[in-house]
Amino acid sequence: MPGHDIIVIGASSGGIESLQALVAGLPRDLAASLFVVLHVPADGDSGLPRILSHAGPLPATHAKDNEPVQRGRIYVAPPDFHLLLRSGYVRIVRGPKENRHRPAIDPLFRTAARAYGPRVVGVVLSGMLDDGAAGLFAVKRRGGVAVVQDPADALFSDMPRSSMEVVDVDYCLKKGDIAPLLVRLSREEVKQKVGPVPDEMKKETEIEAMDMDTIENQDKPGTPSVYGCPDCGGILWELEEGELLRFRCRVGHAFGADGLVAAQSERLDDALWSAFRALQENAALARRLAARARKNGHDSVAVSFDERARSVEAQSEVIHGLLTREEDTTLIKTKES
Repeated sequence: MPGHDIIVIGASSGGIESLQALVAGLPRDLAASLFVVLHVPADGDSGLPRILSHAGPLPATHAKDNEPVQRGRIYVAPPDFHLLLRSGYVRIVRGPKENRHRPAIDPLFRTAARAYGPRVVGVVLSGMLDDGAAGLFAVKRRGGVAVVQDPADALFSDMPRSSMEVVDVDYCLKKGDIAPLLVRLSREEVKQKVGPVPDEMKKETEIEAMDMDTIENQDKPGTPSVYGCPDCGGILWELEEGELLRFRCRVGHAFGADGLVAAQSERLDDALWSAFRALQENAALARRLAARARKNGHDSVAVSFDERARSVEAQSEVIHGLLTREEDTTLIKTKES
């Protein structure tokens, strides 16, 4: 019987150092395949395969669509594409963003859990917010092994800590101790059997793969919430599994609870700056019209425009106060961290 031969790894901020330490400790004859998602900009030129190939003995490349899975290789998600797993091969899909990322960690972990069940080892490394928590929950639900980097050892502790809050993780290790564990797990026979794939997992993995029949189906996983999707404005469906709370919209954008709060905060910040700009422009126009009216001898009209300008400027000052207080808070948090 196979061992734990499907190893999925997710990392974000501070994750490159952790990934280098992990792959450096793996042997050339590792009886497993590794699949890596690192949050990278959509328009970036990811050099991660080259970095990982130099860090350890296993070859790393950007995964290609429909490429067969082979042992002893590292498959890296290319920029602006999700890396998904099917039985025996990989998919590269430009599907909806999850936690505002593409590639995202959760789609890789979730599709691996569906296709390979207890053969999967999910590893969450350094990063911010909570991408990876829902995916690791899916891995554990399907009988796989859940591993996180010790938050005290991570440059950014949010991701491993968020996973630990909702998943009964099997191992919490420093980055240098993860590779020996993976080698041991790859050599252990997997005897555990699991039941059929849950319906909501099937639906979500098909949405992630951009299956139009599933996207257009009105029977969505979860229940409608009162919140709108920060990415497209559509209704978010709420999914609650144990301690895990997350959201997905009709077209597939998905968020963990922390990710949704962060996305809403960003949208609110954009809205406040837009309102501030619009009020400033309106006040400037009112002042110009007041001056023009006064020049033409229409004093009563000028007074009306002056009052309008003062009223708008007062509203603008309120919003400016909100924006500067938010900026001050951000700066304080940045200095403290």
